[in-house]
Amino acid sequence: MAEPTVRLPGIVLASLMFQHVNSDSDVEGLILGESRFDEQVTISDSQADHIHIEETYNVQKHIACHRLNTLYSSDGQVNAEELHKLLAENKQESVIGWYRQRRNSEQQMTFREKLVHENLKSALSNPHMIFVLLTPTKTTPPGSTHRMEYSAFISRSRHFMNVPVLITNLGLLEQLSYWKVSAPCSATGYSLTMKKHGSKFFCSSGLLKEVNEVNKMNDSLQVELQKTCRDVEESERLVEMLQMEVSALRTKLRERQQSESGKESAADPGEPRKNRLLQEAVRALLASSPLFHTQTLTLQGLPVPDHTDDISTTAREAPPSATNCRKRLREMLPEKERKRRRSKS
Repeated sequence: MAEPTVRLPGIVLASLMFQHVNSDSDVEGLILGESRFDEQVTISDSQADHIHIEETYNVQKHIACHRLNTLYSSDGQVNAEELHKLLAENKQESVIGWYRQRRNSEQQMTFREKLVHENLKSALSNPHMIFVLLTPTKTTPPGSTHRMEYSAFISRSRHFMNVPVLITNLGLLEQLSYWKVSAPCSATGYSLTMKKHGSKFFCSSGLLKEVNEVNKMNDSLQVELQKTCRDVEESERLVEMLQMEVSALRTKLRERQQSESGKESAADPGEPRKNRLLQEAVRALLASSPLFHTQTLTLQGLPVPDHTDDISTTAREAPPSATNCRKRLREMLPEKERKRRRSKS
């Protein structure tokens, strides 16, 4: 039974994450590398021969599509022309799968992704292809820290199974990987050359000098990265505390405003009270002072006296002789009228 494993270098994973963070939408593309199948046969006296197959996919680089959904149609059919343009100078045999990056989604393949995977296998004539899914999410409200989840899938008779992904970083590799294996050559020229130039590249223990320097640099980078992570974590906690305090103050202010508005509405009767004292004072002022009354002016700009006022004033200013004459006239008028009536009769 084959046990597939995907080996993804750390630099390739960092490139995928960097590309996805700097894009406004989802990203997809092809994965280039090599696939290797190793067969191990275990022979023992107690049982029959046991055959173990190791299926390893080594990812070397990736090619991103210029636009989303250009490699395939809406029904999952692969666009052969776009596929050849995307490969350009790369060989078709170097394609070992494809990848897709989706934001804020689960680590599960969609139905269209499954169709595209099967059609891509038939288009490239490669039954052994992998699909790498990356789903980044925000872990903090400010958005300064992100979490990237990744997983690989492979299909067996149209049944998709999740395969483990091993990230191969430089600091995680064993020291045996950097050993320089001596060539099976006993020529004197080879030995002299190794003695002459070997001290420049190898230590006394047989390890490469650059490996020790790279390990030291890696340790110092890890220390600085841990310090930066602590600073970011403290700043995010401080920001969260400030946001909580601001929200609490806003709620208190809102409650205070509501209470003050309730008190004002209770104190306000609804209709404004009329100031009776002020009205009486204004009425008395208008009645006492003639300046506030309307007057009719003549053509010369003089006020026209009122008729009633003229009569009252003339009556007041008339001398007593005039009044007596008026009384006599009133008494004489009926007598004359009587004489006229008699003469007529």
